[in-house]
Amino acid sequence: MEASSSGEASERGGEEKGTFQYFGWVYHVGVNSVGREYCHLRFLLLRGKCVAMYKRDPHQNPDIKPIRQGVIGATLVVEDLGCRKVNNGDLYVVRFYSRQEEGRKGEIACATAEEAQRWMEAFLHARQQAEHDLLTESDRDKLMHEMEIDLQGNRHKLKRYASGLKKLKKIGQGPETLLRLSSKFFGNSDCFEGETGDVFDIHQWKCVRTMSGIRIFEDVSDHKSGKGALVKSVGVIDAPADSVFEVFLNTERQKRYEWDMLMGDLELVETYDGHYDVVYGTYDPKYLTRWHSKRDFIFSRQWFRSQDGTYTILQFPSIHKKKPPRSGYRRTKINPSTWEIRNLNTPMGSDRPRCLVSHTLEINSASWYRWKNSQQNTKFEKSVPYALLCQVAGLKEYIGANPALLQQYASNAVRSHSSHPSLTSSDFADDIQDEFYDAIAAESSSDDDTDDDKGSDQEHKVKLKNVSWAMSTLAVKRGAASDASKELDPDASCITIDVSGMHGSLRRGEGDKDTDCWTCPGGEGFMIRGKNYLKDNSKVVGGDPLLKLIAVDWLKVDKAADRIALHHRNLVQSEAGKSLPFILVFNLQVPAKPNYSLVLYYASDRPVKKDSLLAKFLDGDDAFRDTRFKLIPSIVEGYWMVKRAVGTKACLLGKAVTCKYFKQDNFFEIDVDIGSSSVARSVIGLVLGYVTSLVVDLAILIEAKEESELPEYLLGTVRLNRLKPESAEPLED
Repeated sequence: MEASSSGEASERGGEEKGTFQYFGWVYHVGVNSVGREYCHLRFLLLRGKCVAMYKRDPHQNPDIKPIRQGVIGATLVVEDLGCRKVNNGDLYVVRFYSRQEEGRKGEIACATAEEAQRWMEAFLHARQQAEHDLLTESDRDKLMHEMEIDLQGNRHKLKRYASGLKKLKKIGQGPETLLRLSSKFFGNSDCFEGETGDVFDIHQWKCVRTMSGIRIFEDVSDHKSGKGALVKSVGVIDAPADSVFEVFLNTERQKRYEWDMLMGDLELVETYDGHYDVVYGTYDPKYLTRWHSKRDFIFSRQWFRSQDGTYTILQFPSIHKKKPPRSGYRRTKINPSTWEIRNLNTPMGSDRPRCLVSHTLEINSASWYRWKNSQQNTKFEKSVPYALLCQVAGLKEYIGANPALLQQYASNAVRSHSSHPSLTSSDFADDIQDEFYDAIAAESSSDDDTDDDKGSDQEHKVKLKNVSWAMSTLAVKRGAASDASKELDPDASCITIDVSGMHGSLRRGEGDKDTDCWTCPGGEGFMIRGKNYLKDNSKVVGGDPLLKLIAVDWLKVDKAADRIALHHRNLVQSEAGKSLPFILVFNLQVPAKPNYSLVLYYASDRPVKKDSLLAKFLDGDDAFRDTRFKLIPSIVEGYWMVKRAVGTKACLLGKAVTCKYFKQDNFFEIDVDIGSSSVARSVIGLVLGYVTSLVVDLAILIEAKEESELPEYLLGTVRLNRLKPESAEPLED
């Protein structure tokens, strides 16, 4: 891998001290004016909120002029499109567009998911600077009319590029070029310390065996939703999560032969939406059983990369019309399983990256129970589930024996401190780190001892890493929930909210065993920022929500419905709704066939207090709201793979999907377009497949970033009990 040295890159960054920079080689992909797809190797330079695209490296060619240039605006939307086949190579595509002009969309592609994620973070950082300038600039109109970069279509001033079709071809040699010419990153991007979720998990993992440097765990809780045993293998691999992910996803036969005893012969059948594919494989069972008839299988892989760099991969047995039953082969179903690959903190005095790899699957086999309690060989060691559990050990040994893999897949990222007066590097790091912020979950208490914490720098915040210590002090923090009533006007008289006359299309349940209904779970199952969060990153158990859930609508719509509170039959427009001091309308727009809207109505018994955090959120602009509004999900009951896909980490919704805000009279509406993100669409598609058996808890809140705003409080919660899609009522005109 040919990359600039750290010293050379740092010297370049010093030329404009205090300015955030990111530059490197990317592919500019799209369709030109004559309908031809193009893929050009381009040098992209992002400095502050200004961005320029070149044919060659401007550092080596100082006189070269950019072929495209512009500024990043506060309305920029960045979307991860996942992996795509481009010119017979796998590239990771990122899309950019402005909310004001959604028809103009541009795309760039990178060789690795890590590189694509870093570009997304860099553009989001530039957008934050644009948002800050928008709030402080005296001449706001001038700022809003700055020319934003256009990555779509042809360059209008350089039409000579389209004069001859012979010139409309790819520049560069393919993804391998990007591996040699990686991007350089200037700006603080501290290691992500996120390890756990923001809700309490019911799984209790017990180590039952160790083998080949990995640990085998079994869920011994009494709340397993499946009929078999829930088992996972866990191992620490001396490599970054991105490299392990690339090795795992690779279907090249010769490489998989070196670590995978089951899935060595794989064939990629089809790829969907950049985050989903279908794979066909064969194996000779003589390595696992006494039978000698050949077997084949088909399974799907669906993967997500969270903002903290953690990969989640879901594997399901599947069928595909391109791969019907094959003569001479017996079709076998592979156990459903999930992978989690997350980076660990690097111990002090070491620069060696490490990641924790977990592979979880459900085993319906009596031989498992005999194997875990016996030191002798059993039938289980000749089974497919055993081969799946051994995959972590195979990855660990293969990567350890091939250090060149780290150079092949790694990106050369160089960091330097930023001293921009409006947005410091620590602010940027905190925003990224807390987009899916961390708390304590019982599930990880059995496998977090691999993350060493041997000291801390006094110049940095103290991080909450020792989960065992945190769990021991949890009882003390349990009573530290905040008094959310301070957000409401203390001088106003309280009214009694009578919910008997307020009804939505979804009925209120009478208990947890009820179905197709909603209830109020309280805040005891959620972890939020405590009073001393800025000092020690400590979380506390959520208290009673500030707002009362008064009704829920479960609607069927032809297309996404915005400003649903203005509908003439909506609860907000009723006499009972107009009599309330304040109503928060939370509209989750679910993409499906047909589309759905889950609308939650929260009310307060007093008006909102002026100068409170809630008032700042209601009166602020969309840029401020996008960086503050959070959702914490939790699958309380349901299929374990759905739990893995949804996760338990808080999400800043405005950064993950498109949110629209509307304020009028006594209500404030938030419309969340889940379909605006391909990753969110994939997850919600999985959830809808099991929704009739799921119990889902949701909590919404406003993120506190300053000491005066702490501790946090919950705006509202809801529990959705086994919803039935057919019960959704059509939204009438």
